[in-house]
Amino acid sequence: MRIGLRLFLGFFLITGLAAFFVMRVFVNEVKPGVRQAMESTLVDTANVLAVMAADDLAAGRIDDGRFARDMDAAFQREVDAHIWQIPKKRVDYRVSITDAHGVVVYDSRGKNLGRDNSRWNDVYLTLRGEYGARSSPESPGDTAHTVMHVAAPIYAPGSQPPRLIGVLTLSQPNRTFEPFIAASQRSILRRGGWLIGLSVLIGVLMTWWLSRGIGRLNRYAQAVSAGQPVAPPKPRRDEIGDLGQALETMRRKLEGKDYVEQYVQSLTHEMKSPLAGIRGAAELLQEPIPEADRQRFARNILDQQQRLTETIEKLLALAEVEQHGWLQTRTRIEVARLLDEVRAAAAPRMQAAGVALQVRCAPGLAVQGDAFLLRQALLNLLDNARAFSAPGSEVALIAEASGGQVSIIVRDTGPGVPDYALERVFERFYSLASPATGQRGTGLGLPFVREVARLHGGQVQLANAAESGAEACVQLPTA
Repeated sequence: MRIGLRLFLGFFLITGLAAFFVMRVFVNEVKPGVRQAMESTLVDTANVLAVMAADDLAAGRIDDGRFARDMDAAFQREVDAHIWQIPKKRVDYRVSITDAHGVVVYDSRGKNLGRDNSRWNDVYLTLRGEYGARSSPESPGDTAHTVMHVAAPIYAPGSQPPRLIGVLTLSQPNRTFEPFIAASQRSILRRGGWLIGLSVLIGVLMTWWLSRGIGRLNRYAQAVSAGQPVAPPKPRRDEIGDLGQALETMRRKLEGKDYVEQYVQSLTHEMKSPLAGIRGAAELLQEPIPEADRQRFARNILDQQQRLTETIEKLLALAEVEQHGWLQTRTRIEVARLLDEVRAAAAPRMQAAGVALQVRCAPGLAVQGDAFLLRQALLNLLDNARAFSAPGSEVALIAEASGGQVSIIVRDTGPGVPDYALERVFERFYSLASPATGQRGTGLGLPFVREVARLHGGQVQLANAAESGAEACVQLPTA
């Protein structure tokens, strides 16, 4: 299982379980909370009504006195109220009064008169000076609908100490406030759903953010282990950023060590031949020899010295671009202007070799990158083309759009590249002898061009032209 998925599942599991249990507690607490609030309201109302009924009960006219008339008028009122968008049309209370023996002497519904309620908890406890309340089914055997009964003592007016003369029981069906419980539960569940959804979104974003950083580090480490040049991870102000910088520092140190060892070995190998030629010519010059031979050996020393210098310079240039995993500077480059600069720089050598240079560029072409490196790469290709072109021939430098890219082509009319060498021409220090002079180059020009193309996100190819000669093509992304 990928680490991103593990992070997301872990975050979602913790958040989801916490939200689930919190919502469950809230939902389960709604019903008892509402009932407790309703019971408190019933207690207050029952005690108020008990005081109002005391005079009629003491005078023996509780069933037809003012209290009874006021209750009838109240229960006949039409209530038009909307509580939390839940309509309420009538008064849902039921009032019953018992005497000091628990016998019903008044019922707001006109029922149960004369019934002995002294065994019910509301009346039983109140007659004994305690708080009396009970919840019972609306009808016998109905367990789904219950009624809450709250009792309050009725004392004789003006008696000291207070003398209990009856009990007032105020009742209300629990189903009257069930809609409020259901509405509260729905609201909690709806908002809880939003909470869980928001938590999931935050979890996804956090997981994506962490996985993105870890994924970049993973791809970077994989590329480094495969020996591929790659830009360092983008800086971040956290532990992932610190780890990325540490990996980049470690890579530079390890690659720098291997790079130096490899180049020391390569340079040592390539310097042996010129140094041997210089040494041999110097030893011969110490002996008396004819003037023509002396000049030939002296010229050989200068040629070998020039070859050494050129090898070292190109090796340093190649080492610089190979060490860059990415471009240090990147600007918009007009290809036509770039080719004009290359033509001006290559013109003296071309004229000296008697080779014509033709430049053609499609209008409006532009690339993004380092103009200096691209110019040096194209000059290397022109040097190769000049070396393998006969005097009086022509080298073409062409730029054109090709499949969303810019193709810069250097084409000569020389003998072309042997088939056995096509796969090796981009190897360091591999070179072919020039047809005109028989001398070999440094074998570093084409590797330099390949590295410059790679830094620009492009590639270079070398192949034989359809008719004659060779054709090098550098493909770069358009700006």
